[in-house]
Amino acid sequence: MHTLLPEPVRRLAAWCVVLLLIAGVGGVAIWLIITFRTAVTPFLLAILGTALLGPLYRRLVAMKVHPSLAAGLTCAAVVAVVGGALYVIVAALVDNGTQILDSLRNAAQGITDHFGAAGTSLNDVARNAKDLLAKFGGTAASGVISGLSVVGQAIATAVLALLLIFFFLRDSHKAAGLARSVVPGKGGEMVEAMGRRAFEAVEGFMRGTTFIALIDAVCITVGLLILRVPGAVGLGALVFVGAYIPYLGAFLSGAVAVLVALADRGWVIALWALGVVLAVQVLEGHVLQPMIQSRTVQMHPAVVMLAITAGAGVAGILGMLLAVPVTAAAFGIIGELRARYGRADEPAPTDPETP
Repeated sequence: MHTLLPEPVRRLAAWCVVLLLIAGVGGVAIWLIITFRTAVTPFLLAILGTALLGPLYRRLVAMKVHPSLAAGLTCAAVVAVVGGALYVIVAALVDNGTQILDSLRNAAQGITDHFGAAGTSLNDVARNAKDLLAKFGGTAASGVISGLSVVGQAIATAVLALLLIFFFLRDSHKAAGLARSVVPGKGGEMVEAMGRRAFEAVEGFMRGTTFIALIDAVCITVGLLILRVPGAVGLGALVFVGAYIPYLGAFLSGAVAVLVALADRGWVIALWALGVVLAVQVLEGHVLQPMIQSRTVQMHPAVVMLAITAGAGVAGILGMLLAVPVTAAAFGIIGELRARYGRADEPAPTDPETP
């Protein structure tokens, strides 16, 4: 059959159609996520929590613990760890907040004295701040109410995610049967394989990131304690939380630690703190990442940054947190499809002795 278009052009057209379909499906998926984010957010958080806590649950089940009790103990461990981390951060801020603010104020005063009349004095800034607060008191009150609403929504989301983690852990053995019942036949087998591959990618990412975050937090906390930086434990907990946002989280948490060291201990200690942060980042990038996450889905840093940017545009900070594991799951599904169809498209080996 002869056509007007040559073979390369037809291949390009076919790929364009595929890309347009993928873009359309992705756009609809993003629209659905934004529209139903109240339900989607705890679901995605529960998937991440299940991927992270799966080994602990399976170990408890292997010890002959009832599945419901094992899931409950695992969720209780999550509450204890997260509550402990929040307590450490809040306690560090309460104990050292006044000292940090005084140090920042002294640093700002020193900068003002150094540059002379080039800027506005701190007293003028304070006076203007009081005027603004008096002028926009109603707006501030409404902001407090909105903040309380956000806190209430966050608590509700966390509780729902915790309940979903419990059910996902307890009923994880039913996932394969559910996939086969939704898509019967050979399609169910493929859906099960893709889901398993995606979950393994997310599980590997979460476990590796948690282990790396723990090492980073411990190293930076020890360095800040040696340098006698106030709130070192709280800053270490901040580093641990920020590590779940690759590259950007480490940069922001490290910058906070350096600024606190600069405000309280001066330029020399701040440079030492910067050296500690950079040394930990080099250790993470050249030793921990290749060694710990060598068996998980490997993504180029440019892909990670684009995913984080897209996630921030869709759902803010929560989108930044979920962007990388979702991308890892997508890479896992693509890898499974390539493994299946790549083997199918390979030409059959020929016998060299056959004429």
